[in-house]
Amino acid sequence: MAIVQSFGAAETVTGSCHLLQLQNGINLLIDCGMFQGSVEAHNRKPFGFDPSEIDFLLITHAHLDHIGRIPKLVKEGFSGTIITHNSTMDLAEVVLMDSAKLQEESYKTAYKKAQRIGEEKSVPKPLYEKDDVRLVYQLPVREARYDETLSLGHGISVTFKNAGHILDSAIIRITFEEDGVSKSVVFSGDLGNNNDLVMPSPDILEEADALFIESTYGDRNHKGVEESDEELEAIIKETINNEGNVLIPSFAIERTQEILCLLKQMYDRGDLPVCKIYLDSPMAIRATEIYKAYHEELSECCNAFLERDGTIFGFPYLNYTLHVHESMKINEEESRCIIIAGAGMCNGGRILQHFKHRLWNEKNALVFVGYQVEGTLGRKIVDGERKIRVYNEDIIIKAAVHTINGFSAHADQSDLIEWMQSFKRLGKIFLIHGERDKQEIFQKEIRKQMDKKAHIVKYAETIGV
Repeated sequence: MAIVQSFGAAETVTGSCHLLQLQNGINLLIDCGMFQGSVEAHNRKPFGFDPSEIDFLLITHAHLDHIGRIPKLVKEGFSGTIITHNSTMDLAEVVLMDSAKLQEESYKTAYKKAQRIGEEKSVPKPLYEKDDVRLVYQLPVREARYDETLSLGHGISVTFKNAGHILDSAIIRITFEEDGVSKSVVFSGDLGNNNDLVMPSPDILEEADALFIESTYGDRNHKGVEESDEELEAIIKETINNEGNVLIPSFAIERTQEILCLLKQMYDRGDLPVCKIYLDSPMAIRATEIYKAYHEELSECCNAFLERDGTIFGFPYLNYTLHVHESMKINEEESRCIIIAGAGMCNGGRILQHFKHRLWNEKNALVFVGYQVEGTLGRKIVDGERKIRVYNEDIIIKAAVHTINGFSAHADQSDLIEWMQSFKRLGKIFLIHGERDKQEIFQKEIRKQMDKKAHIVKYAETIGV
């Protein structure tokens, strides 16, 4: 019998990594992501399988928690074929190079400090470096396209469907023969919602013998899109008109592009107060360029902007600050700024310098527009922390703190159940990519609304499919 084992995103949100071992000896790995937040120490642990025995790596999308350990996988022996969209490989290069750069810089800083006390041998080396990322791009890559079935030989085929989460994010269906019977296993990847400004809605699938579905927001429903738009607009108007500044920690891929689209719509309507908007994230700027290059995969709204303006996201108030000196100059602006900067969970990146300069000022506002993983600085602030440490300095939080969940690129509980109900034939349901307490709520709701059992996957648990 074919088996699946999850070596990440099992009873936790991050670290997505799922191994499908088929009877004929072919091994497929779906994603190889980085653990983040309170579980990030798992990144240095052994995979739980031999990377050299993986024949195919299938990538659902280019978020760090789905691709972040691929260079480590290659370092430890993976030499098989990668299957994904070309755009995903382009985005992944941006994300992985940024990850490697941050790790290298962190290592150098820690090493210098350790040298002063003679403990340099205790400093762990980076998980991988830029040269390791380059090795990933020397491996064979098969391009996936939505709705196109790829044969992997041995009676195995793979189909990518649109997940509606970020650019070319995928639901992956794997079909294979076992004892003369055709079986299908579906990995949802991260599913988007049905009201995204940038991405189309997720595709509907017809059947699966086993479904491994994300459950990030399995415990709740998001605020309505219009309500969320209105809430952000109200925060911006109040803060800017009171001569304050708005800080938005944002994920470089998808969330940033959605916020830019929303701000552009506000500008078009005349609802955006006169201000300066800074996209202060090199990774987000590069990702935004990639989004434009693959604009045909985006929403009608984005393509209408492109046709009208020659740009999807640009408008007069928007400034891109690619270089460090440009970023530092933002500190000279006293008021009427909207600053969009990474990292989305505030665990690094340029957002921290803006925290240092602006969080202590009660005129300012901090707006969270994305999921904050347990253990991250963003989660601590959302949970009520009012004094944080940034660059070895204690900063009191007097700025107004807002959380707007309606901008999530993840499906909520209703979206997830509605998507599953659309299957004409659905076998076993397995819950991955979610925190245990939220999965338990989702599990009960599936039983209530669908009259089906759903199993919460444990780390490395052997599951027959």
